[in-house]
Amino acid sequence: MSPAHDTSSVGTRYNLNTPALVLDLDVFERNVATMAEIIKAHGKGLRPHAKSHKCPTIAQAQRDAGAIGLCCATLDEAQIMAANGLSGILITSPVTTGYKIGRVVALAEQTPDTMIVVDNPDNARNLAAAAEQKSLQINVLIDVELGFGRTGVTSPEAAVQLGNTIRNLPSLVYCGIQAYGGHLQHTVDPIERLDLCRQAHRRIEGIMDALASIEMSPPIVTGGGTGSHLIDAQEGPFTEIQAGSYIFMDAEYQTVIYAEGEKWPFDNALFVQTSVTSTNVPGFVTTDAGTKAFALNGPEPRVITSGLEVTTYEYAGDEHGRLHLNGANVRPSIGDIIECVVPHCDPTVALYGRYHCVRGDKLVDVWEISARR
Repeated sequence: MSPAHDTSSVGTRYNLNTPALVLDLDVFERNVATMAEIIKAHGKGLRPHAKSHKCPTIAQAQRDAGAIGLCCATLDEAQIMAANGLSGILITSPVTTGYKIGRVVALAEQTPDTMIVVDNPDNARNLAAAAEQKSLQINVLIDVELGFGRTGVTSPEAAVQLGNTIRNLPSLVYCGIQAYGGHLQHTVDPIERLDLCRQAHRRIEGIMDALASIEMSPPIVTGGGTGSHLIDAQEGPFTEIQAGSYIFMDAEYQTVIYAEGEKWPFDNALFVQTSVTSTNVPGFVTTDAGTKAFALNGPEPRVITSGLEVTTYEYAGDEHGRLHLNGANVRPSIGDIIECVVPHCDPTVALYGRYHCVRGDKLVDVWEISARR
């Protein structure tokens, strides 16, 4: 730990340079253990998504709890995780440019069990050619589109075509399929979410049957996420689940009903801390955390500071927030610390360079967010 991160000079969680990203380690550790237990109980593997945390220390904690590997949304994330000794990496988006394909080959040379998804025969051929030049093999999965409209083959016929291409390229090793439904994760109503997941499962099974018909049954079927993890673990065709946000939870997931009559088994562990900079206008106070401190593709931050739970947070510029008091019995004073549940964890984390790790009111460690490029 560098002198700038010496926790002994800071003392408590309420003496930080705001805005600050705060991680409650007690809650985080419970969340990590709970998901590991749920997935193991249903006989699946857990390959959690590093895009949520972008931190090798957290990835290692997940591996220590039983995760079979980790997912990375970007090549940058994957290279940083590998540089920190982590293996079992799956890059969940296609890599298509010549420059990036060269980096994939270098990563495969460094960490041979790395896998990457493909959804296009030309991309598969380009990967294979680059790997062949280095006398390497690259592990690939066929990416399957589930209605999100982002990446993936869109039909069983396209999956078969891509499968045949992969089979005829000796420098590629076919490992299975990825089928991620990002649009399913935040479906608020649990009955609707169950129906949508079952539709996705049938689509996946159709792809699996088509591949089986050419003797390419997928050894790995990876997908799912925090919002659908229980459904996918209980009845889906997946061999492994890619959940990520469960370690933190956020205000966005708090709008989602877990299951009928059940509460989420994970609690909020990640917060942004801000301080009051002005109290001159009746009805609200101004803080030092604006649009540069929170992800904007989610609900507003939720205030959890005692006595201020009825307040609402509003962005008032790049560096300023506005806390509407809404009749709260407590009016914050200049310099007071306000703590908020993050709106959407993944992109909020990308705005910060480190986690301030706390237990209760004590700052106990600082973890670098080194994969946020």
